[in-house]
Amino acid sequence: MKRLSGILLLACAFVLTACQSTGTTQPTGEAVGQKVSIDGSSYTDVGATELRTMLANKDFTFVNVHIPFDGNIANTDLSISYDQIGQSLDKLPSDKGAKIVLYCRSGHMSAIAAKTLVDLGYTNIWNLSGGMAAWEQAGLPVDR
Repeated sequence: MKRLSGILLLACAFVLTACQSTGTTQPTGEAVGQKVSIDGSSYTDVGATELRTMLANKDFTFVNVHIPFDGNIANTDLSISYDQIGQSLDKLPSDKGAKIVLYCRSGHMSAIAAKTLVDLGYTNIWNLSGGMAAWEQAGLPVDR
């Protein structure tokens, strides 16, 4: 009986660990994410589950920066190539404090775009850690 209890406890710990996402949510439901420091400033990485919560009360511009196009997460506002984000500022909010959430297929291109925007003075940039791959791995849909 002790052995079965130990196995069940271990299995529960494994499931809880596997279900964790990047970032956390405050008791109010507001996303916290994980700060990524770059050159005296930062952007915030957010996990798929946390982004799903953020999308339920969307208060940001949601940008797909992946090239070539490989689908969208629902409620995407813009598609701008990660390597053209600096030349496409006219498509983004003019307020450099406005919340902008970026994503791509794996999180690599969106991290580059996030750094570019931070370097250009944007102060409220968020990035989907792991990109659409993490989103799909969490069982969430992508529109192709």
